Order: sequence, then C-alpha cells, then structure tokens
Amino acid sequence: MTKRDYSLTGEDGRRAVERGLAAAEWYHTDIPRKEMKALMKREDGPALRDTAIYYGAMIVLAAIGIWLWPSWWSAPFWLAYGVLYGSASDSRWHECGHGTAFKTRWMNNVVYHIACFMIVRNPYVWRYSHARHHTDTIIVGRDPEISVMRPPDLFKLLLNFVGGLDAWHSWRRMLVNATGHFSDDELTYLPEVERPKAVLTARIWVAIYAATIALAVAMGSILPLMVIGLPRLYGAWHFIMTGYLQHAGLAENVLDHRLNSRTVYMNPISRFIYWNMNYHIEHHMFPMVPYHRLPELHDRIKDDLPAPNTSIVQAYREVWPALKRQLRYDDYFIQRNLPSTAKPYRADLEADGLAMPAE
Repeated sequence: MTKRDYSLTGEDGRRAVERGLAAAEWYHTDIPRKEMKALMKREDGPALRDTAIYYGAMIVLAAIGIWLWPSWWSAPFWLAYGVLYGSASDSRWHECGHGTAFKTRWMNNVVYHIACFMIVRNPYVWRYSHARHHTDTIIVGRDPEISVMRPPDLFKLLLNFVGGLDAWHSWRRMLVNATGHFSDDELTYLPEVERPKAVLTARIWVAIYAATIALAVAMGSILPLMVIGLPRLYGAWHFIMTGYLQHAGLAENVLDHRLNSRTVYMNPISRFIYWNMNYHIEHHMFPMVPYHRLPELHDRIKDDLPAPNTSIVQAYREVWPALKRQLRYDDYFIQRNLPSTAKPYRADLEADGLAMPAE
C-alpha cells in the first residue's frame, strides 16, 4: 500500500488523469428522455414554501433566544437556531448552487449567497469546487470535497461534530481569500475571472464579522455572536452527521455512484434540514433533478440501486466498523451489493478502483 495523496496537485491526481478517471464517463440508470425531462422540471413553489418556513423559523427562534437572554431558558431556542444556521445552510447553498431549488434564477442566487455566508463557503470558490466534486466524485487527487480520507483521522472526524476543524478551516480560508490569495488546490479549479469576485466577497464577510465582534465588545455580551458566527460551531453537528454518510467507507476511484455514494432513509425533520440529500446516489446520478423530486426519482430507479440504509443509526453501524478497519487496512472499503434487478457494475469504467471486497 502507498499513502494516498488527496491534494489536487499531487501524484494521485496525475495518475487519475492518466488512468482516465478524470472527467470520465459515469454509469447512469436508464430513464426515458421524456420521463427524465419531467423529473428535472423546476418549480418555485416547493422551495418558496420551504425557504419561508426555514428563515421564518430562524427569525422566531432567534427572537425568543434574544428575549430570554441570558437565562438558560434561551438555550433550547439557540440550539434549534444553531442547527438551522450551522447545518441547514449547508444543504441550501448546495441545492441553490445547482440552480435546481427554484425555477427563478435570482431566487437561487439570493439563497445561495446567504447560505454560503452562514456556512462560510465562498460562493465563487465553492461553485467550482462542487462542480469538480460531481465530475470526479471520490476520485483521489481530483475531488476537493472528500471529507473522510483513508486512513481516517477519527479524532478530527469527531471534533467536527462541534464545528471544530471544519469551521476554523472555513474562517481561515475566508481570511486568506480576503488577502487576495488562494490555496494551490483552489487554483486548480477556480477560473481566474472569478477570483476578484471571490476576494471581494471574502472581504465583505470579514467586515460583517468585524462589525459583529465590535458590537459584542461594545455590549459586553456574546449575544451578537450567538446570532452570527457561533452557530456555525455549535449547530454544525447535523450537517457533519449526514455529510459523512454520503460517501464514508465506500469505494474510491470507481465510476459508478452506486458504489461510492450512499442513500439513507431519514426522518422528516432531518430530511427538511438536509433538503432530501439523503437520496445521495440519486442526486449524484442525476444532479439536475430538484431536491423535492428526489423521493420520486428514488422510487423510479431503486431496483437498479443497492438497498438503502434504513436509518441514520443503521448507516453508522455500517460506517463506524469500516472506518476502524481502515485504520489498519486503508485499502478496505464497503462493497455495495447490487440487487438482481440492477444492471451489473461496468468493469470497463472501473480502471482499477476496486481492490479489497468487504467481508
């Protein structure tokens, strides 16, 4: 075994290009064109409803939290506000970044930029980062959004549940971008024409944070930071919990989303927070299908997919042992079993991605 290089400028990235894994052909379940067009149809209604509920709930929760401050009675309201701020914003930038949540383009853009600020994802950098993630999903050295690497660092993964490293990394990137600089990885996918916009956005964000901190100092209270900033730490646990399940423990360097992505049945509250991204194989296969049509897409193609995990708890019962085993054998992964009704995995698309089947 050789140590994997997950950077986008290293040897694994070069090898991925040589092996034809970069910007490659991916397997898709066959769906008639007319049916696919209907599934991809965009609407404003569902996203307007869900966005009104989302931001309305945030306003109400923050107002109650401020009213009860500094009593401990405010804590439940801040905890709920934090999940909407620090977790639900992750799915909102994601869906609006795809341009599929709303039919109206400016609505997608407005929610996208607000959600990016809340989750601290530079909207210009992450638009291209996420495009690369979809083009080269879990291809080592090509995908900038692999959250669980091999061998896994379990301490860091657990620390992220309280917003630890991920939030601090996001704020650090914000400050670096505000100085006009980008990481070597960012430079591999961010077009030069977009860089001034990314810098300006980062500087505006720094100004907002500076004003919030100044207000907190003037008030002698962290209350302003409970509204802006701190929820990115204490409210991140849900998006970390669901985010790890997307790909953790599954195959790398394969060209079939059925093998490197995971669909998990979730409760209605988590699905609202997550905006149906629990249907993750379906989303990666057909990223232009709006979030509110993903359950329908799942029902349409489930006979061609591995059996979904039945709950978040059941999914972690699968993932956790796999991560522990990867500490000793980092070539290990969970091999997904396709049902008899599914089309077989196309080995001609594989290169040499599969190496060690699960037991």
